[in-house]
Amino acid sequence: MAFPDQRPRRLRRTPALRRLVAQTRVSVDDLVAPLFVKEGITEPDPVTSMPGVVQHTLASLRTEVRALADLGVPAVILFGVPAAKDGRGSGADDPDGIVQRALAELRAEVGDDVVLMADTCLDEYTDHGHCGIVDDRGQVDNDATLERYAAAAVAQAEAGAHVVAPSGMMDGQVAAIREGLDDAGHTDVAILAYSAKYASALYGPFRDAAECAPQFGDRRSYQMDPPNAREALEEIGLDLAEGADMVMVKPALAYLDIIASVRSATDAPVGAYHVSAEYAMVVAAAQNGWIDGDAVAREHVTAIRRAGADFVLTYFARTLAEQLGS
Repeated sequence: MAFPDQRPRRLRRTPALRRLVAQTRVSVDDLVAPLFVKEGITEPDPVTSMPGVVQHTLASLRTEVRALADLGVPAVILFGVPAAKDGRGSGADDPDGIVQRALAELRAEVGDDVVLMADTCLDEYTDHGHCGIVDDRGQVDNDATLERYAAAAVAQAEAGAHVVAPSGMMDGQVAAIREGLDDAGHTDVAILAYSAKYASALYGPFRDAAECAPQFGDRRSYQMDPPNAREALEEIGLDLAEGADMVMVKPALAYLDIIASVRSATDAPVGAYHVSAEYAMVVAAAQNGWIDGDAVAREHVTAIRRAGADFVLTYFARTLAEQLGS
């Protein structure tokens, strides 16, 4: 009598067997924690649309990063919320700006034990909420914006950043930043390019946390259009040719096909950003008792890793690190 092949089922029978033959593994080493630091507050301020996430003070940020380091999380990425904003995003490269102050304090606190990444953009610092300098027509001026990105990257490097992460999707941003860093003597600072950043509807809670919603228009003229896949590979190739050390796909879950394509196209490290609404939807459903939030978070990050991401930026980083270490 012929029997169907039962090998796959036999290897699923116990938790130990499943662990033994697992084809994708999630480790604390795969996690990057996004953190917000706000100027002018005296206590951490909860982000209503992202339960469990706060806008940190400098002091609470140090405490959080130390806790993440003790859990083994290898990297954090910082987003600043300044007390004052203007049309050119002056806080982005101000030596006394909130992210520069945070980087200096964290470098003194954790040294090289945690990779300190800094988001290199203007939207958190401009009064209009766009990612660059806006011209008289209300359009983002690509070339004028590149100068600001380079200045911000140099300021972040001088404050202690190991990695700068341009997220504005301006043409030529990686080349401008690499030139600026090299000219300033920061040849060892790496660039993580948000190379395939889509104009997604999943960024709303982040814009609450970073206080950076556009005051007019939208960002569709410079972020990628969600229906486009092949264009992502073109953007990845351009950024790598300009000197990016790592590339990123954002968002993650709705773009697993893009992550897989990028992974096939390059041997460079690939990151993926499990974005704010991807986090908030899980937490909200869990709070309503509809899902096991911890299990879904783990499944999400596993899927992102399975698609090909080498590391995942996720607001679940601390929770996952605690689970993985237990």
